Amino acid sequence: MPAGGPAKYTVVIDPLIDGVTGMQSNATRSMGDRIAKLIQEKYPQFEVQRFSAANVSKAPLVLIGTFTGVNSKRQTSGTREAYRICFALADLKTGKLVSKGLAFAQMDGVDATPLGYFQDAPAWTEDPSTLGYIRTCQGTKAGDPINPLYVDRVLTGAVISEGVDAYNAGRYKDALELFESALNAPEGHQLRVFNGLYLANWKLGRRTAAAESFGKVVDFGVEHKRLATKFLFRPGTTAFYPDPAVSGPYPIWLKEIASRASKANVCLEVSGHTSPTGPEPLNDRLSLLRAEYVKKRLESEAPALAKRTIANGVGSRETLIGTGRDDVSDALDRRVEFKVIGC
Repeated sequence: MPAGGPAKYTVVIDPLIDGVTGMQSNATRSMGDRIAKLIQEKYPQFEVQRFSAANVSKAPLVLIGTFTGVNSKRQTSGTREAYRICFALADLKTGKLVSKGLAFAQMDGVDATPLGYFQDAPAWTEDPSTLGYIRTCQGTKAGDPINPLYVDRVLTGAVISEGVDAYNAGRYKDALELFESALNAPEGHQLRVFNGLYLANWKLGRRTAAAESFGKVVDFGVEHKRLATKFLFRPGTTAFYPDPAVSGPYPIWLKEIASRASKANVCLEVSGHTSPTGPEPLNDRLSLLRAEYVKKRLESEAPALAKRTIANGVGSRETLIGTGRDDVSDALDRRVEFKVIGC
């Protein structure tokens, strides 16, 4: 023990995320801030430091947490009625979990608005890095090893987190440099990196670079057999949302999806999704019409896809968020999804 008093343990907080999509929101950020303040006020043996590559490289304790909407059976399907909150404290020196916690909270008053980067991110799919984070927190107990998908990528994850923070603060040039740095790391092949490169380049007016970066997003989705895109439509129609700030990039997205899918010589199922608002038969029909519209747009870009794509509508049966708020918080529930299928 040091002469100056009890030993202090360094803790960094890897930003809390939604336990299904990996998104960060006002709620997850607020909870992270409150936890940091609580540690500083109540637990003097711990010193909270910023989640950065420099600090992570010293192998500190890392606090992670998921904030997940669940239904009445505590499952992540159907209408979400509560939040399941999971925390895990991981020791990077030993590679094991040293503590776990679980709680539930009502949904009323929770601000689930995604942070800027996650609002703007054009696409989503399951990413091994995010799955590693989630699996380290969920379904584990103290003493278990840290999921290798997480621990092997945590250093690069810290660089990505700094890039996300820079983007949220409007420092797009800094964000671009950080995402480029992450891409060059051994574990930099992550969806958050490709989304980040697209977003930063788009904000900086670098349209050609943004298109190439979105193409990498598509390649990642093809590799993982699934890509959900946030094509937003006017309510009740198959017309894209008319605001150029929202739908302006869509022609580039469609061109890249068509080009990359055609080049990869894959077959696609184009699935439309809706939020739970409205009668389900109507949602089924509307989601199918939207999928057919996007399918036709793809075929106009790459005619060879005409024989390699099918359209499907699933209504609101496969929600990722499931709150039914019909705002930016559940935009992914109104997605168009591309799945690689057998030809």
